[in-house]
Amino acid sequence: MPQYNYKAVNDRGRTIRGALTANNEVDLFQRLRESGLELITCNTARERRRIPFLSGGVPHKEIIQMCMHLAEMQRAGVPLIDGLSDVRDSVESPVLRDAMAEVWRDVNEGSQVSAAFAKHPKLFSFVFVGLISAGEVTGNLTESFNHLVKHLKWHDAMSSKIKKTIRYPLFTLVVAVSVIFFMMLLVVPEVVGFLKSSSSELPLITIALINTSNFFIDYWWLVLTLPVAAFILIRMLARTSEDFAFWLDATILRMPVAGKVIRKIALSRFSHFFAVMFQSGIEILKCLESAKDVVGNRALAESINLVQQSVRAGNRLSAALLNSGEFPNLVVRMVKVGEDTGALSQTLEQVTEFYDREVSDGIDAMIGSIEPLLTLTVGTILAWVVMAVFGPLYDNLGKLTGG
Repeated sequence: MPQYNYKAVNDRGRTIRGALTANNEVDLFQRLRESGLELITCNTARERRRIPFLSGGVPHKEIIQMCMHLAEMQRAGVPLIDGLSDVRDSVESPVLRDAMAEVWRDVNEGSQVSAAFAKHPKLFSFVFVGLISAGEVTGNLTESFNHLVKHLKWHDAMSSKIKKTIRYPLFTLVVAVSVIFFMMLLVVPEVVGFLKSSSSELPLITIALINTSNFFIDYWWLVLTLPVAAFILIRMLARTSEDFAFWLDATILRMPVAGKVIRKIALSRFSHFFAVMFQSGIEILKCLESAKDVVGNRALAESINLVQQSVRAGNRLSAALLNSGEFPNLVVRMVKVGEDTGALSQTLEQVTEFYDREVSDGIDAMIGSIEPLLTLTVGTILAWVVMAVFGPLYDNLGKLTGG
């Protein structure tokens, strides 16, 4: 079906713009009227115009509210098709509203709810669709929507932690680089310029400072572009070579301080996704398969793949986690207790809480170590400048005094 860009007006007289698939303009008119909109103008959308970062994303808050709405409607016994219709008419985001209009249409025409959501992968991830599918199998969509609310809230919290992890180191790096450039391009040339005309022999530390400053002045463009070029090259190699990408991910995990935090974040993602899907009634092997794709690190994904193979071979989950070497003994013992008592679902909840605390502690520790590192870096540069400049000055003053 073609997609139409439309301009419509709602019952409050507000102009609404969006995009929607329909058989023809008459079908588009009917679909918009069902959504409480009156069509004004429309035209066939070109595929190239659907650029994700221009079409306007949908905040997680709106999707969370949608899931909460659907869960309450299901709990109250309202038919799902009516709940979808209500959500379609109440959401604020044009992108989400158009998607829910298509979901409502597909379900109304006989499609499964999970299949209808799966047609919009940019809005609804495979985990979202998987939880809905599990609710269809178990006949408990209310629980699936509740799990989705919990998952999306956790995702927002984790995203905030990751941004916090990146934001502060990036800021401190910019500060350190700015200080270095300021010293080498402006301060050092002014201070040591007169030392070059001195008849006395300059010490090695001063010569090194002058040469470094000259290098920054002559090749500042290289100093700035080389890290960017190296980053782009590494990204290209990681995309084209699976072996290089695996080596890079393994190297990242071995980085001091940051590697431990990245590992904790990845394992926190895994444990949360695994717990949510298991609590939704999905079998362990499928949970492992889905959770493996969210860790974001090939080395850890390979370890989880070994866990999956071990469980498929008939081993217990706790034994498979222990043999992988990636999970602390405390986590393995918790899982083993859950298997022995038949309360694995509750145990997995405790595992996610454990990793959430580990991530928070790891981020705080990393941020706490960055500030003294920055202070040490800038202090070392300042000490170098002071010794390189004032050393020859004192020598010259001593000679003048002695003369």
